[in-house]
Amino acid sequence: MTDQLPEGSAPWLHDVGRWIARGPLRAGFRVRARGVSRIPLEGPVVVVANHSSMADGPILLGVLPRRVVFLIKQEMFKGVVGTLLRKIGQLAVRRGAPDRAPLLAAQRVLRAGGVVGVFPEGTRGTGDVAEAQAGAAWLARSTGAVVVPVACRGTLRPAGTRRRFRPVVDVLVGEPFELPDDRGRQALVKATEQVRDRLATLVAELDSQRGEVK
Repeated sequence: MTDQLPEGSAPWLHDVGRWIARGPLRAGFRVRARGVSRIPLEGPVVVVANHSSMADGPILLGVLPRRVVFLIKQEMFKGVVGTLLRKIGQLAVRRGAPDRAPLLAAQRVLRAGGVVGVFPEGTRGTGDVAEAQAGAAWLARSTGAVVVPVACRGTLRPAGTRRRFRPVVDVLVGEPFELPDDRGRQALVKATEQVRDRLATLVAELDSQRGEVK
């Protein structure tokens, strides 16, 4: 495993984290993953995923076949948890404020041929991807990385229901695609909408397969 991680990370600890995500942590869910072979096994990749639960990131960390550097809200980087997140190569990002440092660190990972994971909605919600922020599109366009949409459903407990025993979680990996490298702000807005549309379409497809058309 040679995928690039940010400076200061411990690759062996990242791999331990992936093992935990594939084994002990995953034991709490019945995970069904499809399309994983669509992830390119080399070269820079920006993974974009919907986000409805804190369990999404760890599940994807274990499901995806390469080391992934996720952009995670800064509030998670406190105490022991924060130290571990940094050591396994995850990047803290401030929501609602200009924060170029983690984007530039992610850019270096991609230029070295690594994989960066982004939740373009910017926060947890229903996971329908009604909106998307520009970070994923900017990273892909500035590094030449391909974009791979990944839909994840089943981690969010429906409102008003009791805690579920080993809920079924479905992960569906979509086809990789490239973004146009046109310059300018409007081109970035257009590329961001393309990312949002591809991911939202994949989420809707997964909902249909699960019998939860929305």
